[in-house]
Amino acid sequence: MAANRIRVAKDKAELVKSLVASKDTTGPFQTYVEIMVFAAALGVKYKKRVPLGETTKREPSPIPQENFASLGYDLIIKLLGINETQDINIVSSREEQDEDKRTQIFEEYANGGLEILQNELRGAVDYSERLLLILSYEKFQESSAELEFDLRKFI
Repeated sequence: MAANRIRVAKDKAELVKSLVASKDTTGPFQTYVEIMVFAAALGVKYKKRVPLGETTKREPSPIPQENFASLGYDLIIKLLGINETQDINIVSSREEQDEDKRTQIFEEYANGGLEILQNELRGAVDYSERLLLILSYEKFQESSAELEFDLRKFI
C-alpha cells in the first residue's frame, strides 16, 4: 500500500472529478484533497467505512499526503487513526504498518462518504446547490432536535 498517498476507489472516480470546480462542472470544491476530507467527515458522521476495492491509477491519481499536510488536513488522518484504533501511538509511529493503517482508515471513511454523496447527488444538475441543501437539512435536524420537548427528563 502506498502509505504516502490517498487513493480513490475506481467506482467513485467520475464523482470525485465532477466535484472539483472547472469550466465543465458545477463542482463546489477547489481540490481533490478538499473532496476527500469532506467525504471522510461524512463517512465518519454516518459511521460508513467502505473498503476501496479497485482504485484509480490516474484522474484522480493517488493524492500525496503532503498535499493534505500543506492544507492542514493531515491532522484529520491522524485523528481518525486514533479514534478507530483507540491507540494514541498510531499518530507518532513511523512504522510502515501504522502509516498504512492510518491511510486505510481515512481512505475507507472517505470512500463511505463518497458512496453517500453518490446516492445524494444522483440526478442533480448543480452539485453545489444540492450539497447546500444536504448541509442545511443536517443543520435543521440538529437544531430542531434541541428544541423538542423531551419527557424522558421527568422520568
